[in-house]
Amino acid sequence: MTPRTRSYDWDATPLNMDLLATLPGIDIIRMIAQGKLPAPSMAATMGMSLLPGEVTEGAVAFQGEPGDHVLNPLGTVHGGFAATLLDSAMGCAVHTLLPAGAGYGTVDLKVNFLRPILRDAGIVRVEGKVINAGRTLILAEGRVVGRDDGKLYAHGTSTCFVQAGR
Repeated sequence: MTPRTRSYDWDATPLNMDLLATLPGIDIIRMIAQGKLPAPSMAATMGMSLLPGEVTEGAVAFQGEPGDHVLNPLGTVHGGFAATLLDSAMGCAVHTLLPAGAGYGTVDLKVNFLRPILRDAGIVRVEGKVINAGRTLILAEGRVVGRDDGKLYAHGTSTCFVQAGR
């Protein structure tokens, strides 16, 4: 056995819910990407981040770096790593279309794994894009692509419900 330790920091500043209720979703996502609002703790846990210049209406891009801390018993990166990145990217793409005060939640998530992500794959790019925005349901798709090799590792779709602001 070779013990390893992984530690990381995250910003535990409580979110100002009154402020967030006044901001359109795209402003919230852009502010997180720019570091003006704290990123969700899940981002630090998974080692992923929004790419600041790549937040537009209906689309976002993330990057994440797999490593020893996310391996499955076969020694490849656990599928949950890619699934979490996809869920985050597609959810944030949905969030960019929401008016101030509205919320969303994932109804379903489907992921197709096309090839294994190896522990030394390096940084992967994750793109989320809305493909249909209805009044109460929004459909998005996402892709996990190797930043250096351009290979498509996983593809996903997600349906999110929209909850009107209060």
